[in-house]
Amino acid sequence: MGASRSILVLALAALSIASPVVPGPEITAAPSPAEIQKRATSCTFSGSNGASLASVSQKSCSTIVLSSVAVPSGVTLDLSELEDDTTVIFEGTTTWGYKEWAGPLLQIEGNHITIEGASGAVLNGNGAEWWDGEGGSGGKTKPKFFYAHDLTDSTISNLYIQNTPVQAISIDNANSLTVSGVTIDNRAGDTGGAKNTDGFDIGDSTGVTITGANVYNQDDCVAINSGTSITFSGGVCSGGHGLSIGSVGGRSDNTVSSVTFENSEVKSSANGIRIKATEGDTGTIKGITYSGITLSGITGYGILIEQNYDGGDLKGTPTAGIPITGVTLSNISGSGGVQSSATNVEIVCASGACSGWTWTNVVVTGGKTSTNCQGVPSGASCSA
Repeated sequence: MGASRSILVLALAALSIASPVVPGPEITAAPSPAEIQKRATSCTFSGSNGASLASVSQKSCSTIVLSSVAVPSGVTLDLSELEDDTTVIFEGTTTWGYKEWAGPLLQIEGNHITIEGASGAVLNGNGAEWWDGEGGSGGKTKPKFFYAHDLTDSTISNLYIQNTPVQAISIDNANSLTVSGVTIDNRAGDTGGAKNTDGFDIGDSTGVTITGANVYNQDDCVAINSGTSITFSGGVCSGGHGLSIGSVGGRSDNTVSSVTFENSEVKSSANGIRIKATEGDTGTIKGITYSGITLSGITGYGILIEQNYDGGDLKGTPTAGIPITGVTLSNISGSGGVQSSATNVEIVCASGACSGWTWTNVVVTGGKTSTNCQGVPSGASCSA
């Protein structure tokens, strides 16, 4: 009997050694009460301390409401360290104090960020304090307004931005960003000395869509300096330099591709449609479409495409380092849209450096027909 018991014990021991223990499923720890509270918290900030309090509290709030915040002089309303899935809402009037500095006045970054303006909300940059007719070229040092940088899978909607000192919205290193219903209103600068008040400057970005924008300014309505898969649709541009590619060249990223401007109006502006490649630089401009664009009150060029941009339009000698290929213009309505002292269409390309263009139903009249066009590819014309 004793021998049998010993044999049984030895057999069970051997079995336990031969049969490895299979671990059970890993148990995920429940979120702590602090984490739950952080995700559930809506925070409202206002007044002269609102900017600093919002900045230091940004990781603790799932929704940040900025209600009539008065940002002190020389301070960025800095929300560049937001947790994923944060919502930022502007209420009332947000203002910034005056100081000569580079800015930005507002900076927001993050993933899955929702930025929106409540009904009646205004972001007032108090630009008249800086406007001196020199923009970024001299005079007072002027802060850029809004750095919408490093935003991924995010949205900006219904912002009403007023009187920016210089450039309004800089979109950089964005991926899958949707902008809708934004108004940039710098009309006061028409007689107040505003300059270089670009609406949207876009660089190093992929998948940016801007719809229903209204831009009243004194420089490019949109300027795409680098990036791909970018669409501007259903917009109104007034008072500025039109719908622009570039200038391209002289940056770390000098490729612009797959860009569409569609169903938009450019009025009372220096230019309507403009593509600028910098003389002597290298890069790529390809796959650019302008469709359903209406032009009126154009004082410079209805359509301007150049490979000799040199700090200003048509100032250099056209060079082939930045080919402009695959330019499609369709249904461009500018009959009588160019003033008599201006030029309907100007194209200046280096020999063979512009190709694959397709223009259909392009009507741009009212101004002069250029006698200075160079290197015009088949499919396009300077007598549109």
